[in-house]
Amino acid sequence: MRIGRNIRLNMLFLLSTTVAMGQGAVPLKLEKTIELPDAQGRIDHMSLDVAGQRLFVSALGNNTVEVVDLKAGKRANTISGLKEPQGALYVADKNRLFVASSKDGTVKIFDGTSFQLLKTIEYREDADNLRYDAARQRVYVGFGGGALGELDTEGQKISETRLDAHPESFQLEKGSSRIYVNLPGSRKVAIVDREAHSVATSWGMGLTLGNYAMALDEADHRLFVVSRVPARLVVMDTATGKVPQKLPAVGDCDDIFFDQARKRIYATGGEGGISVFEQQDPDHYREMARVPTVKGARTGFFSPDLGRLYVAVRRHGSTPAAIQVFSVVP
Repeated sequence: MRIGRNIRLNMLFLLSTTVAMGQGAVPLKLEKTIELPDAQGRIDHMSLDVAGQRLFVSALGNNTVEVVDLKAGKRANTISGLKEPQGALYVADKNRLFVASSKDGTVKIFDGTSFQLLKTIEYREDADNLRYDAARQRVYVGFGGGALGELDTEGQKISETRLDAHPESFQLEKGSSRIYVNLPGSRKVAIVDREAHSVATSWGMGLTLGNYAMALDEADHRLFVVSRVPARLVVMDTATGKVPQKLPAVGDCDDIFFDQARKRIYATGGEGGISVFEQQDPDHYREMARVPTVKGARTGFFSPDLGRLYVAVRRHGSTPAAIQVFSVVP
C-alpha cells in the first residue's frame, strides 16, 4: 500500500512541475508531502509559526489541530478535544495559539509551547476565520449568522460588529481602519470600520456566487476575491469597489494568497489544483499556471518568509491526510 502511495505522489510531483499556461517556468514545485496519520475528514484553515517552523492545521473532521514540524517533515503534536475547528491563528509575540471552532462557537487560547488550554471564549455559534492586528494587538473572529468579534490577546472581548450574513475570509488593511469581509450568504463584500465597529459600505458580487476566499494587495489598492459559481478571480479596486477584471479560476476555492514580492496570486481549489496568477499591472492579471494537487484539497497557507505554499489534503481511502509543501519558483 505504501508503494502505491509513493507512486501516486511521484506522479503528482511530475504533473506539478510540467503543467503551465503559456511560456516560462512553472511557479510552484512540489517539494515534499508530510503525512497526517489518523486525521479523518475535512481539513480547514491553517496558521504558521515562522521562527519555529511549525504549521498549525485545523483538522475539522477529526476535531483536532495537527501541529506539523516543518523541519522534521512530520506531525509533532495533536491538540484534541475540539469541536470542528475551522480557524487557527498563531500569535508569535505572545506565543499563543487561537483556535476557532464551529460546533461549539468557541475561541480557545493555548500556550504555544505546552499547548495547555489557557482560556475559552464563547461566541455562540460557528466561530470561523481568525485574523490578527499586530499594531493594535487585537484578534478578530468571524462567527454566527453574521458578526465579527474583536478580542485582545488575553481573550478579553472588546467589541462585536453585526453583519447581515456569516463572514468567511476577511482581510485587515494596515494603513486604515478598514476590514474587508466576504459575505457569500448575501453575495457581497462588506467594508467594516474597526474603529467605529460598524459596516461603512458594501460592494455587491453581482451574478457570481460563493465568495469565500479573499486576499489583499494593499500597496496597489486591489482586493482579490474568488467565487465558486462560476469559478472566477474577481479583482476589486478598494478605492471605488469597481471590478477592473474577472478571470476563470480553479473550482471550489477556499483560500487565496497574494505574493507581494513576486506579484503573484495563489488560489487553492477543491477541484484539485492551484491557480497561479501574475500581475501585469494593477488592472490586468493572467493565469500563468494551473498546478495539480488532489481533489478536495481546497485550503492552504502561504508563507512569504519561507517561500512556501502549504496545501491540505484530506484522507482518501487508505491514503492518509497530508500537507503538500510547494516551494515558490522565482
